[in-house]
Amino acid sequence: MNDILSLYQKELLNSIIAVILLLLLKFLLSKIIRKVGNLSNYNTARTSLIVRYANIAVLLIGLAAISIVWNVNFQDLGLLISSVFAVIGVALFAQWSILSNITAGVILFFTFPFKIGDQIEIQDKDFPVRATIEDIKAFHLMLRTEEGELITYPNNLLLQKGVKVSPQIPEDDGSGSL
Repeated sequence: MNDILSLYQKELLNSIIAVILLLLLKFLLSKIIRKVGNLSNYNTARTSLIVRYANIAVLLIGLAAISIVWNVNFQDLGLLISSVFAVIGVALFAQWSILSNITAGVILFFTFPFKIGDQIEIQDKDFPVRATIEDIKAFHLMLRTEEGELITYPNNLLLQKGVKVSPQIPEDDGSGSL
């Protein structure tokens, strides 16, 4: 056992340092995203979803860092990864819209000015929509029309269409102040 520890002492130390740095990065990213979510008054479920995406990105960075520390043969690893991605790419080609909707969901989280309760009007000549946002999911928005219909609208289409936003009106509590 001591032979193994002494033989791989440098790699073990670098691995421990990498794991500590990645945990620190994960913690900081989580804090930053949650702070942006609180300052922008976003739904906590929506914020948690973006934190989960950031954690996945940190995990992938960690795998790459550990691979470098342990001197993984990248030619063999590259062959394995390219083969796996080729099979996944062929199998999931029709699922490309899922990835674009997830990406659009992340972009909407950080940049778009609407939130749950806002009334929006989507400027689409084929399918104009005027509705209130009930929920914002990873793949789509849940919209309630004035007629009471529930519509799911893909996130990636929101980036492609013009959206007119009417902010939510605060309810009157009878005190005479807003």
